[in-house]
Amino acid sequence: MSKRKEYEDKLRRQRKSIGTWIQYGKWEASQLQFDRARSVFERALDEDPHNQSLWLKYIDMEMRNKFVNHARNLWDRVVVLLPRVDQFWYKYAFMEEKLGQVAKARQIFERWMKFEPDHNGWNSYVKLELRHGNADRARQIFERWLVCHNEVKTYLKFAKFEVKMGEVNRARVLFERAMKELDDEANDEQLFIAFAQFEESQNEFERAREVYKYALDHVPKHRATGLYQTYTNFEKKHGNRDSVEDVILSKRRFAYEDELKTNLQNYDVWFDYVRLEESSGNHARVREVYERAIANFPPLNEKLYWKRYIFLWISFAVFEELDAKDLTRAEAVWKKCLELVPHNLFTFSKVWLHLAHFYVRRRDLDSARKVLGTALGKCPREKLFRGYIQLELQLGNVDRCRTLYQKYLTFMPANCETWCKFAQLEASLSEVERARAVFEMAVAQPALDMPELLWKGFIDFEIQQKEFERVRNLYSRLLDRTKHVKVWISLAQFEAEIKSLDRARRVFEDADRFFKENDNTKEERALVLAAWLEFERVHGTAATRAKLDSMQPSRITGKRKITSEEGEDLGFEEYRTFVFPDEKKAGAGGLKLLEMARKWKKQKGDD
Repeated sequence: MSKRKEYEDKLRRQRKSIGTWIQYGKWEASQLQFDRARSVFERALDEDPHNQSLWLKYIDMEMRNKFVNHARNLWDRVVVLLPRVDQFWYKYAFMEEKLGQVAKARQIFERWMKFEPDHNGWNSYVKLELRHGNADRARQIFERWLVCHNEVKTYLKFAKFEVKMGEVNRARVLFERAMKELDDEANDEQLFIAFAQFEESQNEFERAREVYKYALDHVPKHRATGLYQTYTNFEKKHGNRDSVEDVILSKRRFAYEDELKTNLQNYDVWFDYVRLEESSGNHARVREVYERAIANFPPLNEKLYWKRYIFLWISFAVFEELDAKDLTRAEAVWKKCLELVPHNLFTFSKVWLHLAHFYVRRRDLDSARKVLGTALGKCPREKLFRGYIQLELQLGNVDRCRTLYQKYLTFMPANCETWCKFAQLEASLSEVERARAVFEMAVAQPALDMPELLWKGFIDFEIQQKEFERVRNLYSRLLDRTKHVKVWISLAQFEAEIKSLDRARRVFEDADRFFKENDNTKEERALVLAAWLEFERVHGTAATRAKLDSMQPSRITGKRKITSEEGEDLGFEEYRTFVFPDEKKAGAGGLKLLEMARKWKKQKGDD
């Protein structure tokens, strides 16, 4: 009585302490006072009827003391009050099964299934039937399970059950049902992996391979990592080298497709994709990828955006000609490419030239010339002229080359390189007068891009013809136009090469006199004297060498102050100048100032 009074006092202070209620009830049961124990538990349930632990302890007390009907009554009460707590259903059905009341356990599961529990509840029901040898009942439960949870997991469990029962055909039908009946989840890689592994376990290797291929075509790449690995392992075990390579190609193909989903104008990815398909040797697939690639036009009509795109067309045409050996298709690709390019804005000379060379390889010279003529009429470009001339030159049509050069120079009269090549063509044909006339026409042009290249070519041409007087005349004409130091030195070197040493010295003397009279040409005069000294070392005597040594200038470097137009001090800059011996005699005062400046600089450094 004192113990009971102690529990009652505690509960009077803490009515919500479920732990105290449970201890009180268990203590009464230990005293074999079961009516009092039930009273305590019922009072506790009045305080908290949804406490799962309280219900379990109450029922456990009844079951432990073999009050089966009392326990059954409590189970019925709790599953009605808390139908979503799976633990009560599990324990209720387990109790009935342990008592040998399989029919009652089945009724409990049927009541439970009306609330559509999760997979574990259905799985427990199936296991109950299997433990008692009711395979047909288990199969019916699986069908109801599929209606409640139409998921990949349910189909896989059902198929596994059929395999375990030895019903292989039923299992295959279930896999096929899953692929038809499921929508988005049909793309789950686990379904295809399980299906393929099932076929593999039945030694149906071709069926398994087809399942893998179908899966690779329908499952998104980001959800097919395990699928690729499983398929690769399958082919390593049961396939040959070609099948393994096909798996690798499929994996890379999916990777390229995913990259292209983000940007269809990523032509580098298209190139990699095409190379992948070309390595497989399937011409139909290669054409399909090329056609998809060229269908993605650049976003703007600017040549910068078309540069990579146009190479797709070139590569497509080359593939049709060299790999597929389909010349008709190749010609159609070239022509379609030229139709798409906006030639009024820009063009691609390489496309015109490639098409012309394609016709040449087919021995259709008229078509090749027609293509290049059309190109020059629509959009004349330097590269087109050069390519056309090179083609005619290889074919040996000199008259056509001359005509093309004339049109080329009419289009670009300031291009010195073209004048030189035209003259070189005539010279190679021993047409000396023609070549000389071309050079004369060239130097008579009012504006040239690189006149030094043209004059050098003209002079070299006359030297090859050994027309030395003409060479001197050309140098004289060039010096009338420009007094550049390299012209003087080149003329002197020319005279030295043909052993006209006195003429060479006179050229050096004239150059030295000219640059001496111009105050701002000290560096040029220094270059002339250095070249003259080198000449005397090879062709002169000791006296001439000594004379030239005494004429060499002294190099002086220093710093000078820089100021802006507003008089602001901007610091110092280094400068370099030359002092010649004849300037020393003429301006001793200036030399003395320079000497004093050098001494002051040295003293400052020592300090």
